[in-house]
Amino acid sequence: MATKKAVKQDKVYNSRMLESYDKVVCPALKEKFGYKNPMQVPKLVKIILSSGLGDIKDNAKSIQIAQNEMKIISGQQPVVCKAKKSVANFKVREGMPIGLKVTLRGKMMYDFFDKFVSIALPRVRDFRGVPTDSFDGKGNYCMGIKEQLIFPEIQYDQVEKIRGMDICFVTTAKTDEEARELLRAFGMPFKK
Repeated sequence: MATKKAVKQDKVYNSRMLESYDKVVCPALKEKFGYKNPMQVPKLVKIILSSGLGDIKDNAKSIQIAQNEMKIISGQQPVVCKAKKSVANFKVREGMPIGLKVTLRGKMMYDFFDKFVSIALPRVRDFRGVPTDSFDGKGNYCMGIKEQLIFPEIQYDQVEKIRGMDICFVTTAKTDEEARELLRAFGMPFKK
């Protein structure tokens, strides 16, 4: 029979971005926008990665390869999105797999954001910053990347086809200006 002992918990791992939010981003946004309550300060809620698979009808095995690549990039198993209705012009039938998506929250979201901003974006060819006009009017930012090779986990030799993906940063900001300042404070390199 085990005795009850006080279990000393190890320090919980916090990502660099989460610590940065508490120490740098939150006070800076409170000062700039004049928030009185710390709960008013916008936060990053989730990051959604999605990728369309237009070549699925030609090669059925490519969905497995794309799924593995997205799993390696995000650290989470992607969900397969299926067609809701048939479209004859695109040779798509109802129930056919047409895309992949992953929703990241919490620690995995901050780790992905850190890796994306500090490692992946600088590897983009002729990179001069991300566009500032991709906000949706409600404080969310969406952008696309043309190739998955910018992520360091993907080996160039094992890539079957170069695929792009859309990345959406969902925040609690009420305006685009607040969301832009939140992402800029986190280190997102916007164009000047």
